[in-house]
Amino acid sequence: MTRPSTARIALNRPLRRLFDYRIPETMTVSPGQRVKVPFGRQTLTGLVVETGVTPPDGITLKPILEVLEPWLALPTATFQLLSWASDYYQHPLGECLFTALPPALRRGRPSQQKQDEHWQGTQNIAPLPANAHRQKALLEAIQRAPGISTGELVKAGFNRPQIKSLHDKGLIELSDPQHPTSSESIATVDGPRLSPAQLAAAKELPQVTDRFSATLLYGITGSGKTELYLHYLTQKLRDDQQALVLVPEINLTPQTLERFRRYFGNRIVAWHSALNDSERLATWLRIRHGEPVILIGTRSAVLLPFTNLRAIVVDEEHDNSYKQGEGFRYSGRDVAVYRAHLNQCPVILGSATPSLESWHNARQGKYHLIRLEQRAGNASPPEVELLDIRSRPLEAGLSRPTLNAIKETLARGEQALVFVNRRGFAPIMMCFDCGHMEECPRCDTRLTYHRRDRAMRCHHCDFQMAASHSCPKCRSENFKPVGQGTERTEETLAEQFPDTPIVRVDRDSTQRKGSIQNILAQVNSGAPCILVGTQMLAKGHDFPNVTLVAVVNADGGLFSVDFRAPEQMVQTLLQVSGRAGRGEKPGKVLIQTCHSDHPLLKSLCQGNYAALADQLLTERQTGALPPFRAMAILRAEADTMQASLQLLDSIKPMTAANGIETWGPLPAVIARKADRHRAQLILCSNHRRQLNHLLTHICQYLDQCKLPASTKWIVDVDPQETG
Repeated sequence: MTRPSTARIALNRPLRRLFDYRIPETMTVSPGQRVKVPFGRQTLTGLVVETGVTPPDGITLKPILEVLEPWLALPTATFQLLSWASDYYQHPLGECLFTALPPALRRGRPSQQKQDEHWQGTQNIAPLPANAHRQKALLEAIQRAPGISTGELVKAGFNRPQIKSLHDKGLIELSDPQHPTSSESIATVDGPRLSPAQLAAAKELPQVTDRFSATLLYGITGSGKTELYLHYLTQKLRDDQQALVLVPEINLTPQTLERFRRYFGNRIVAWHSALNDSERLATWLRIRHGEPVILIGTRSAVLLPFTNLRAIVVDEEHDNSYKQGEGFRYSGRDVAVYRAHLNQCPVILGSATPSLESWHNARQGKYHLIRLEQRAGNASPPEVELLDIRSRPLEAGLSRPTLNAIKETLARGEQALVFVNRRGFAPIMMCFDCGHMEECPRCDTRLTYHRRDRAMRCHHCDFQMAASHSCPKCRSENFKPVGQGTERTEETLAEQFPDTPIVRVDRDSTQRKGSIQNILAQVNSGAPCILVGTQMLAKGHDFPNVTLVAVVNADGGLFSVDFRAPEQMVQTLLQVSGRAGRGEKPGKVLIQTCHSDHPLLKSLCQGNYAALADQLLTERQTGALPPFRAMAILRAEADTMQASLQLLDSIKPMTAANGIETWGPLPAVIARKADRHRAQLILCSNHRRQLNHLLTHICQYLDQCKLPASTKWIVDVDPQETG
């Protein structure tokens, strides 16, 4: 009797195993296809991993119910990438594979969809009414990016009636996204004009797109790295090829899209979490079916099923946002390098403050290093000054010299940026009679005071309660905010400069659709204003009229328990400093500190990141820390700290036999978060393969343990946070 044909299926479940199903005789199935299968009492969407599997004797397999489309949802190269990532990051293959699908396809929806409308300008030059400001802005947006879709315009803050009005007036018309006009063809685009320094750097970029190479582009802030990316793609990418440009955060996507669309029109598409399901499906289908798009996206874009990927750019490659913090904990940057290796194409990693891992790889000769150490145009690096605030009176954290510098900047018609790396009004509400401080009832942290809505919020578990006017413990009225966040700094600056717009940029102020675009438009108008914000302001923005940057408190990273804190502090301060003086006007940076004699801060004033990176690498090597050793963290959480520590203690004997160095198990820095007690065990090895082999063994052991449902564990390979 002939055995039935069998397929091995991956399901979107946190299970480290695959499932065998019978292939009906009337059905043809290939690896990479989406199928429907029975699973218990449910019907689930699965991905075919393997066919021709020999089923165990005596077991009757359930049949595959349906093949959802004849083509492969995941082509071979994408499947290989995700299989490698599953092994490297110790995450179930099924969940890794489904990460490469848009939400609609994960849920088993059909892959066909209604096409979005795309627009371009007409030859009609009929004037618009003088007060039709939004329609004028809409027309300009379409003229800048011919072929832009209705969905993308809505994302940018326009609406469908405005689009219809321009169409009715004959000022715009529908365009065919499958057949770009000549202005959108790469062959007719020369790319941006480069300076001599940029041209010299461009000559060192990879000259072919059919061979793997990894290049680290170390370019100081304002040196024109984006122009180099554009030049490279216009010169090297053919009309029928795909490219990927990764950016660390959604807020950088709109301005990057606009700059790239000036040269590539509707070949530019976006991928990030703010897109709705239909937009993501449309983009995914264009990529999967081989359209010659240039995708600009955040971390997960690196996992999409490209079929003709010929170049990868990772902008701001040092940014921690490239590391996924939950679930499938992969590094978008590192996966991009491996993807380039699989696809045999070049990858360019760009940053003004490269990660120590990339800097080390460049020093070892694994990456080709290109230096771009001159600012574009006539701009010069800003002057950096440490401002010792010990014994100085402060107004909401701002010293009088800082306020005077802001006043002088505004008087010249220029803009100032005040960097406060903490959102909310104040990090603490404290009673000055009994000493009580408001703490989160679910976490081992204090609540942050948000004055605008009179709320106390936990920035770790999102717990929220109304702020009290008096001390909950002793009922004293002497209950006041301590410290400063962006809201308090904004309020203080509004009092000091009542006639100047204060623009706050943090997670709270940019939640509404189109808010970041409106903020950028206001700042880019050049009118005097004061920007107040968190790290969001330090990432890749170009504000030509910002000539002063004031850092309220630079000392946070000097004494952290996390070994990466000094690197991250230096990167943040240099990045935010780089916002000053990017135009023709000189820039100045004031860094308020209580430790002006600290060697790291003194070195920072010289603006030489390469020397700082070399110094930090020497310290890492002395301490036997990454990138000189491989590291992973096993994290456990349970209803009690004892249960978390016991689980990790049971693993520790396995590490001794493998010659792995361990630290812990110990409670996490925030030991209780959302009423869960958290502990961790840090593993280090001189040999990555040895560590990976041990982690596989540990995962197999833990999968077989009958743990209480309330006890959870995860593996974090190459962790970016060790607290």
